[in-house]
Amino acid sequence: MIHIGIETLEAQDVVALLEEHLADMHATSPPESVHALDVTALKAANITFYSARQNGQLLGCAAIKALGEGQAELKSMRTTPAARQQGVGARLLTHVLEEARARGYHTVYLETGSMAFFEPARRLYARFGFEYCGPFGSYRLDPNSCFMRLCLGES
Repeated sequence: MIHIGIETLEAQDVVALLEEHLADMHATSPPESVHALDVTALKAANITFYSARQNGQLLGCAAIKALGEGQAELKSMRTTPAARQQGVGARLLTHVLEEARARGYHTVYLETGSMAFFEPARRLYARFGFEYCGPFGSYRLDPNSCFMRLCLGES
């Protein structure tokens, strides 16, 4: 059984997964287009970080960042290589969106890469109803980024 819960960002396996995530982002995107957060940034008060585990084994992670005015941003969606193509990303996304609704958010945004490397992520988000939109928050138009949003409805 997969357990998804709030993670403190102290576990070494989580830190290693986030470091792998950042390394991939830097390998696939120019530095000015990398918007992934490191462990320190993910500890901000307006971010809740979740991990998915099965029998203690880390399968993936995701975070939600409160933006204010009923809006949030999905951050740091990642599954371990061994857990890919097994529905872990969909389970994490379902959980985070349920949490967003419970917190009264009406819109969830995300930024992801425009390159082929990010196509599986974009397909997952589209399957959940995310639609392409323009830049939000402090993001600027960037040919290396795709911006998406999901309207959850008014609370």
